[in-house]
Amino acid sequence: MTTAFIRAGTQLNLVEMEDQRLKDERPAEELMGVKVDVQSEDLNSTHSDTRPQIQGRDPKGVNTILKVTFEDVIAEPPSVRSFDKVWLWSHALFEVSRLWMYRLISLLLAVPVSLAAGILFAVLSFLHIWLIMPCVQLLLINMHWVQTVWGSILNILISPLFTSMGKCCGQITLHLATDEDR
Repeated sequence: MTTAFIRAGTQLNLVEMEDQRLKDERPAEELMGVKVDVQSEDLNSTHSDTRPQIQGRDPKGVNTILKVTFEDVIAEPPSVRSFDKVWLWSHALFEVSRLWMYRLISLLLAVPVSLAAGILFAVLSFLHIWLIMPCVQLLLINMHWVQTVWGSILNILISPLFTSMGKCCGQITLHLATDEDR
């Protein structure tokens, strides 16, 4: 019942907004339209837009090292050169084969590899959130006494022992002599 009232109120607001837009004297280019999906499950979602980008597919520059062109791989010095037609055909075949082999391999393997990577990262995230961090926090909370005892052992036993060994061994001097020095 309440959803019907919300939908009716939303439709009424949309009609009022449309009437206001039609009454507005400004040209149509100046008016802006905003579409809101009122039927959406979660209007206050904080998740980022997960739709893949079609144009800029590497916005963070993760794979800048893979920008390989023909000139990066094959280069002829001025002293030795192949025929111009061989150079042009080699360039064309390199670029075409690189492009189409990548497309073929990605056609066959991109979906399974992305599925496996998604599962792997989901499992790692789950383990980190629900297993590793609670265990670390448990250890940090309950190991304060171990830190106190270990610090006392270091200060009472180990530190004086190594300090005295350092003072004893600090007075040792070594003289290296060769056969001629004797």
